Amino acid sequence: MLSASVEPAGSRFTRSDAWRLLGASAVLVLAMSVILGLDILPAQTQLEVGKPAPGNVVAPATREYVSDVLTAQARNTAKAAVEPQYDFTIAQGAAIAAQQVRALDRKVAPIDAAFAEGVKPEDRKTLLEGVLPTELGEADRATLVGLDAARWQAVRTEAARVLDTLHRSELRDTEVPLVADGVESRFAGDLTEPETALGAALIRPLIVGNSSFSAELTTAAQSRAAEGVNDVMKGWERGETIVRAGDRVDDVAWEAIAFFHLNQGGLDVARLVGFVVLSVLVIGLLLTWTWRFRREFWHRNNVLLLLSLLLLVAVFSLKLTAGRPWIPFALPLAAVGMIVAVLLDAGAAMVMTALIALLAAAVSSAAGTTAGVELAAYVLLGGIAGIVAVRRGDRLAVFVQAGFAVFIINVLVIVTFGLFGDHDIYGVAQLIGAAAVSAGGAAVATVGSFAVLGSLFGILTAFQLLELANPSQPLLRRLLVETPGTYHHSLMVGNLAERAAETIGADPLLARVAAYYHDIGKLSNPAAFIENQAGGENIHDDLDPESSAQLLKSHVSAGIDIAYKSGLPKALIAFIPQHHGTAVMSYFYARAKEQAAAPFGGLETAEGRKAAEAVDIRKFRHGGPKPQVREAAIIMLADSVEASVRSLASRDEAAIRAMVSRIIEERIADDQFDECDLTLRDIEMIREAFVAQLLGMYHQRVAYPQNKVVELESRRAASDK
Repeated sequence: MLSASVEPAGSRFTRSDAWRLLGASAVLVLAMSVILGLDILPAQTQLEVGKPAPGNVVAPATREYVSDVLTAQARNTAKAAVEPQYDFTIAQGAAIAAQQVRALDRKVAPIDAAFAEGVKPEDRKTLLEGVLPTELGEADRATLVGLDAARWQAVRTEAARVLDTLHRSELRDTEVPLVADGVESRFAGDLTEPETALGAALIRPLIVGNSSFSAELTTAAQSRAAEGVNDVMKGWERGETIVRAGDRVDDVAWEAIAFFHLNQGGLDVARLVGFVVLSVLVIGLLLTWTWRFRREFWHRNNVLLLLSLLLLVAVFSLKLTAGRPWIPFALPLAAVGMIVAVLLDAGAAMVMTALIALLAAAVSSAAGTTAGVELAAYVLLGGIAGIVAVRRGDRLAVFVQAGFAVFIINVLVIVTFGLFGDHDIYGVAQLIGAAAVSAGGAAVATVGSFAVLGSLFGILTAFQLLELANPSQPLLRRLLVETPGTYHHSLMVGNLAERAAETIGADPLLARVAAYYHDIGKLSNPAAFIENQAGGENIHDDLDPESSAQLLKSHVSAGIDIAYKSGLPKALIAFIPQHHGTAVMSYFYARAKEQAAAPFGGLETAEGRKAAEAVDIRKFRHGGPKPQVREAAIIMLADSVEASVRSLASRDEAAIRAMVSRIIEERIADDQFDECDLTLRDIEMIREAFVAQLLGMYHQRVAYPQNKVVELESRRAASDK
């Protein structure tokens, strides 16, 4: 039974549906996972250390790792900061200090003798002139000669102290000249400046280094410094640029490229698992949606194959261009939705476009770019614009309009994200150019492929239907010449079906063309059908009801044979058996019951009624199947309504409405619409559409008086002379 929101018969998910879903899902998930999970063309194949990168190299994920390069740099820096190490020790310093002080004692021993007690000043001068050290200058000699014993002792003592102090602390051999030059500053006490200069001159030759550079100690110190440096961690954010296009690849960048495996293809297990899960979700949703909302597609292998092929081609294109800065935006992905809209319907096209937009974002993100959200919006909104604009694609101008609509929407998406700060002026201009390529390519690809795909997958296109509707088609010419009554009937059925289909949102062109060919089987025996008898003898008057029923049923199988031989599309051939469904040929069934009851006194007697009930109704039913789509249901009703109304003696509105309602109620009661998604609301709209169309076809004309007719005929004859 029909209801306001009735589901078609067979809405339960059967075991056959489950196996179909699992089989199709397994194949598609495997194919999509292979495409998504393998690097078909590695994003970077020409990277070398020290050479410029051909394009931007970005991190595909947020990761952190121990950077051997940065750690080595940090340790080298720590080593370089280590000062040279020397071999000074306190004991060594003390020994050298004592040694040098003794050397000083030996050096000044003759001077000490000159200042010994009892030596007269005039003799001291003579003695000093013979023992003065050669390194003393004239000023120092004069100072020494002018000293008395006490002052000499003060100079000598301070000189020995300074010499001892210098050597007890570290004195590097590289520092000896500098220390010797400034040794005067180390003298203290009450010495005068000349006396200090004298003491410095005496010890300056004795100043030696007590610490020398040690390569071994320096290396050990550098090693300790390097060991004290912790491992350096290097982190990258997803989408962060590792090396820009044109910049040379340094060691740090190369290490990141190696870590992320950006310089080689191959299998990323973690990402593959992610893509498998995504593929399961996408394929599962697509097939489940098809089963739930497009049952007529679910049982057609060619439709499922077409949707699968388009989806895989789109995914392959996205994978092939992943990671490129603008190339994904130039892909004509809107063509997928436009092709599906033209060949199937807008609902399926919307679902396909949404899933491709989701996959575009996923592939873009997996490639490490930050344009995933923008690309998804670009694909989704541009695809919807193409679907809305292309409609059924029955004129070439529509495809141009659709391409223009896709371009406008894509540009608006690009400008929007540019305002968000994702692009500079140059980037926006570049993407607008890509949008032009994408929109133009989508229009061209749709025009160039939808007819081929429709023919290849056995799907009717608007262009095919328009061609088949041309009266010059051979089959229609045969109908006109051999079965003029059937031809006229088919035209009337086409008018009714087209208007009803428009009313409920079905395909009016498909309904009209299917109506033209639904009765081509009558070509095999035109005289068996009353509309072709032209008032002549009715062969059914000489046949029993069962034979007549079989003769009438044969036009269905004959029509299928003729259609196949004439090369009609399979989708159109399906309407031939469906337009009768499994309906009962009520006229011959009633005749059969009357004839069966006649020997027993007719239907008024109990025996007659019993004999009538024994008549097998199955012999008077058409073979079916029942209508599978709304257009077939409309043609079933239009066929019966047109034939019945034509037989009415009075064709006023009341009579027409009553006849239409009776035909519809009979079909509903006979469960003829259980296998198509026709609702009670659709039925009511079809009823009103039929009544309105029939009233237009059989409108009342003005009844001219007889004398007026004679006058008009006289005038016409006079004008002809």
